[in-house]
Amino acid sequence: MKKKTFFWGDSSSSMQTEGAWNEDGKGHSVYDIREATETTSDWKDGIDRYNRYEEDLDLMQEMGMNFYRFQTSWSRVNPTGDGAFNEAGLLFYDRYIDAMLERNIEPMLCLYHFDMPLHLAQNYEGFMSKHVVEAFVEYGKKVVDRYKNKVKYWVTFNEQNLYSTPLALLYGGTLTTEDTTENIHQIAHNIMVAHAKIANYIHETTDGEIGGMLAYSNMYPASNDPKDIRIAREWDEFINQNLLNAFCGRGYSKQVRTFEKQQLDLDISEEELAEIEKVTSDFLAFSYYCTGSISHKNIPSDAAPNYYLSFGDVENPFVSNNQWNLGIDPLGFRDIINKMYQKYNIPIFPVENGIGVKEEWDGKTAIQDDYRIYYHEQHIKAMKDAMIIDGCDVLGYLGWGLIDLPSSKGDMEKRYGMVYVNRGNHELRDMKRVPKKSFYWFKDFLKKEHGMLGCQKIEER
Repeated sequence: MKKKTFFWGDSSSSMQTEGAWNEDGKGHSVYDIREATETTSDWKDGIDRYNRYEEDLDLMQEMGMNFYRFQTSWSRVNPTGDGAFNEAGLLFYDRYIDAMLERNIEPMLCLYHFDMPLHLAQNYEGFMSKHVVEAFVEYGKKVVDRYKNKVKYWVTFNEQNLYSTPLALLYGGTLTTEDTTENIHQIAHNIMVAHAKIANYIHETTDGEIGGMLAYSNMYPASNDPKDIRIAREWDEFINQNLLNAFCGRGYSKQVRTFEKQQLDLDISEEELAEIEKVTSDFLAFSYYCTGSISHKNIPSDAAPNYYLSFGDVENPFVSNNQWNLGIDPLGFRDIINKMYQKYNIPIFPVENGIGVKEEWDGKTAIQDDYRIYYHEQHIKAMKDAMIIDGCDVLGYLGWGLIDLPSSKGDMEKRYGMVYVNRGNHELRDMKRVPKKSFYWFKDFLKKEHGMLGCQKIEER
């Protein structure tokens, strides 16, 4: 019976790391034109990984990582998104992937992490357009064909369920599209079609593995009131279960399709639905940082479930909060692994986990980030409990941004890393990489794990 090694590693996106926003033929993305604010940086420099990837991969290797989820920039590979491909951009990813493999770091390639090519946003409103779906599929197939002999693990869209929320307009690359339930559902469907076409292509033409990915945070009912329980369930159905069903060959959730047929006028063809029904997943991936709580009290009676959290988000007094008021909840991590695995019986892969904290380096001593050690320690324990006590099949554990990078809103001072990068929001400084206390903890931890779970072989079903 074939065996697999447990994966330990890191995740990041291209726009948060690479920089080099106008080098070697790269086209502009929607991020490249966003300006810095008082509390955020612009997106032109990242952490200069385009030029420093060898150094960063060395740090990952030193920590003991054997896996790295990264992203190819669509506009670096195809400057307009729907035009000629850029060989210089592809050559960069040739070197990048080879450098991972040389260090025995298994690559996982993500095709899209919110950075729509600017041309497609300005001329087609991003994923509102079927033309953009086809352009993405052409880009995805180009990348798959180029790297199928080197990359065995794939994700199409980062946190795909976010396109079932009002964030769909921002992350889907729209510039003027109105915030309506109908537009959210159209974007979510168009992206699922794009995922289906790439996932099916990978299974038809390669021996690679692909899974859908969600940003999965439990939304607990705020009370035992049946109305709170109902809206928490409906939120989960529309935002999470609908896609999980589709990722696993079951098509869309019946409740969501009924709502769409009764309430919305969507461009959904039978051919597209058939493509989606062909989809299978080799694993189910998700990001996890925190949980939340939802109350029915302030939700308008006519609100679509996609908007419930905009009105009903409340603080959960039973979990501790970080400085961004996000509920830190390791038991929620274990619960999600169970909810996904026990229902779908497909290996689960947590591909983002971490805690962002404002930190300052004195220029001499390592940052003493015991809070980060505690966070990862508790979440890894919860994951192990899901595996050992609950019987869940988990492929690995990836942290998020374990080398500092700008947050999803562009805040360099919200740091997730176990390695400090010496830059701020408005000062690039020298971008020196400085290991924090957590770096040495994780390095020692993985040495021990490689003798236990880390090198324990997990049976592949």
